[in-house]
Amino acid sequence: MNRLSFLAIFLMILVAGSCVSRRKLTYLQFSDKSRGYVDQTKTSVSSSAYKIMPFDNLFVRVLTPDPQWSELFNTMPVGAGGAVTEESAALFGYTVDEEGRIDIPFVGMVTVEGKTVFSNYVTDAAITVRLVNNFVSILGEVNAPGRYRLTKDKVNVFEALAMAGDMSLFSDRQKVQLIRPSPYGPVVKEFSLSDRSILSSDLYYVMPNDIIYVMPIQGRPFQTNVSVYTLFLTTISTALVIFSYIRTL
Repeated sequence: MNRLSFLAIFLMILVAGSCVSRRKLTYLQFSDKSRGYVDQTKTSVSSSAYKIMPFDNLFVRVLTPDPQWSELFNTMPVGAGGAVTEESAALFGYTVDEEGRIDIPFVGMVTVEGKTVFSNYVTDAAITVRLVNNFVSILGEVNAPGRYRLTKDKVNVFEALAMAGDMSLFSDRQKVQLIRPSPYGPVVKEFSLSDRSILSSDLYYVMPNDIIYVMPIQGRPFQTNVSVYTLFLTTISTALVIFSYIRTL
């Protein structure tokens, strides 16, 4: 009976340890770091404009009153009601070379590195530049990991995670990693979504080609197999009960 009591207590401890506390699942909690945010309600973090880098793919369209002139500058035919799909923009886009330049027909090499995408009107022409590789990749402990297109200029980290179905129950909201490309190579930054201070951080808004990696909590492997452990211990407990009963006969 002492063995049975020990196994029962041990099983209860395992089941209790497999539970994830509510505090670990809650976003935007108050802490010492976030107290300053409460006093700064009139200020908010702004989204930085994306700066073009080498190997980006740009879609450039020049429209003029004369279709013949438009066709000279556009690699993709201007027609069919002006419809542009994601596939056609990528196929007829301009790839930025290692020196940060694109080669535009009848214009030559144009330096675009460090500049922002834009739409502009000049005399007798309308020029539109769009980033084709405008995606964010979300990996790790989320419900639907994948690569998602950014459909607007300002997308915050919570909106990005919502596209991936939110974090799973086994995610570590205190340790989220963001891998951001830069002219000097990838930069890795770590932040917490459980702390309200993220609202005033420069990591609040995602940028094109960002990679968000949601790390698992430390007990993830055990919690994944807790049902197996429970079944194993239940089988042993049942066997000991039967064995004890037979001994008393």
